[in-house]
Amino acid sequence: MIILGVDPGTLFTGYAVIGNEKGRMVLIECDVIKNPSSDTLPVRLKNIYDSLVKVIDEHKPDEFAIETAYYGKNVQSTLKLGHARGVSILAAVNKQIPTTEYSPREVKKSVVGIGSASKEQVRFMVCQILKIKDKPKSLDITDALAVALCHYNKVMGHKTTSQSWEDYVARNPKKVIVKN
Repeated sequence: MIILGVDPGTLFTGYAVIGNEKGRMVLIECDVIKNPSSDTLPVRLKNIYDSLVKVIDEHKPDEFAIETAYYGKNVQSTLKLGHARGVSILAAVNKQIPTTEYSPREVKKSVVGIGSASKEQVRFMVCQILKIKDKPKSLDITDALAVALCHYNKVMGHKTTSQSWEDYVARNPKKVIVKN
């Protein structure tokens, strides 16, 4: 199974392709689609769409997962995020890829074990789960990886409690730094 996970945004859209190898998920490709702030919104949306179609054509994912819109205080930002989500979903639907949406809390809970986890905690756990040695350069990328892993966990029926911080600390006591 190959999964394309997307963390949408009009300036930075993170994407990640993961696949199943010998019963565990491995990283195939991840990156961020960057748009100059000087570009108009329609030009940015076209770039997101075209870039995701290229990724889809290259990797032929079986499933597409995307984070739902976060409703913040800035209505304009939320509307723009909705546009980025729309063209991302359209890229998948036009290629007839089953599409699933996950809330930010659901993604964090699936990967970290806590729905209120920080982006840095998500990055750490994603790198641990996928055995990534060099941290991805952008939190948008690790968020996209988390979305893909969340979908994998959901499809495979994996429980998320075994990946909580508490469980990780219990399994790895030598990696814990205690500050006095």
